[in-house]
Amino acid sequence: MRSGAKVGIVGGGTSTAAESSEVKTGPVTEEEIAETSKKFLAAWAEGDAAVAAALTNNQGDAEPALAGYSDTAHVTKAVITPGAATGSTVPYTVKATVSYKGTSKPWSYASKLTVVRGLTTGHPLVDWEPSVIHPALAKGESLETGEASTASIEAVDRNGQVLTTEKYPSLGGILAELRKKYGEKAGGTAGIETWINSANADGADKTLLTLVKGKPGKLQTTLDAKVQAAAERGVKKFDKASVAAVEPSTGAIRAIANNPSTGFEPARSGGVAPGSTMKIITAAMIIQNGLGSANTPVQCPSTVPWEGVVFHNLEDFSMPSATLKTAFARSCNTAFIKPVLPLKSKRDTALGVEARQYFGLGQNNWKTGVDTVDGKIPDSSGAETAASYIGQGKVQMNPLNMASVTATAVNGRFRQPFIVAQSLDNRPFATASPLPPGVSTQLKDMLRYTATAPEGTATQAMAGVRGDKGAKTGSAEVDGHATSDSWFTGFNNDLAAAALVQSGGHGGDAAGPVVAEVLRAGP
Repeated sequence: MRSGAKVGIVGGGTSTAAESSEVKTGPVTEEEIAETSKKFLAAWAEGDAAVAAALTNNQGDAEPALAGYSDTAHVTKAVITPGAATGSTVPYTVKATVSYKGTSKPWSYASKLTVVRGLTTGHPLVDWEPSVIHPALAKGESLETGEASTASIEAVDRNGQVLTTEKYPSLGGILAELRKKYGEKAGGTAGIETWINSANADGADKTLLTLVKGKPGKLQTTLDAKVQAAAERGVKKFDKASVAAVEPSTGAIRAIANNPSTGFEPARSGGVAPGSTMKIITAAMIIQNGLGSANTPVQCPSTVPWEGVVFHNLEDFSMPSATLKTAFARSCNTAFIKPVLPLKSKRDTALGVEARQYFGLGQNNWKTGVDTVDGKIPDSSGAETAASYIGQGKVQMNPLNMASVTATAVNGRFRQPFIVAQSLDNRPFATASPLPPGVSTQLKDMLRYTATAPEGTATQAMAGVRGDKGAKTGSAEVDGHATSDSWFTGFNNDLAAAALVQSGGHGGDAAGPVVAEVLRAGP
């Protein structure tokens, strides 16, 4: 780095590439990959941001980022060691020293870069991404070392057990947000740290290295360490999975987990079609509008037309003799579309009204203690209206939303999910009307039947869950994906949980076991 800092690179020099009058084309060669990566890493290690940036395909973005490594992150020593290339990608390890106001601490991590052919020059160049500097760095973010802007916290679960990202990787973003919002209220003091400045002005910074520890303030959350551990285990079984669990009687969030565990968090911030899990709300709408009840007969033909579009059941199955409850258990699509036809002018808005008025969704007003998205159920028209009844169309949910839906069905009243006590900052909680008498009883009966009856689509996944239990499966088609998303939501005596496995197929096959593992871990 500059100002007399000691630097070095293992395995490379710093000479510049020879100019060529010919513009090369085609893939970069092994020799070009090795030479370009070594020269780039050496220039970076020496603190020569201009030379290093000139070896990338985006000099304008690369140079200030590389200069900030010494100027704002205060890295005073760096030894960067390249590893063996895999194709055009070169991994490397960084062993650095961060120094700030007389305090120094070693810092080690691994990252990688890719060498590509320059589009206009034909030269081999490092394909610039912020992650070249650090794997957790994204576009618009930067590294900084100094006195932390927020006080430290020691987050604990509802029983006082300490929650750390080392033990519960999915909580990284949540703990960072809680620190930013509540660190000072919890009585903590700031330390000296190296962190990533969030690209979002309202986002939480991510600490990478602590040079001097601040005094952490204890912050109690609603999470349950045992349930959180089960959630972490469950999502790790799939490449892209997320799950959330709440206590139905209070709305307290007991677990929330994602795999991958870093970056975007679908469990609380996502919004995708929830498939047939949405039939919980559709069933409530049907019952409340006098179009049917759990035990009244319904038609479940293999197909049903709606304004020029034909909707199908899975493999075009039909049920000659069905009730709303048995159709729910088999996940008959047509039985949740055909009964709504008599609503006429109300049918384009009825689902959204039900979701907002009784399930507390779609109003962007949840105050959980961290950033969350509370679902979208917009008014629709034409075939999109029918699609929305079975969780397709423009309907968007995430696992926290669907866990809350199940909790409302079971409890009879919406209780806004939350992760820290309302009394901590007196924030307003979202509210909704209680479900009319008898509706919750019917919904709970339908969920129980789906999780216990021989024909229930959730019975196999819920087999190991003891006590009072119920569930609903779902699969949602996603544009451009060959395999549908897998959804599952369920409850037992203590919890309501929902999971999403992207491209996981049928709900009971992938998301079901995730939910079952979480429910089994409850009190």
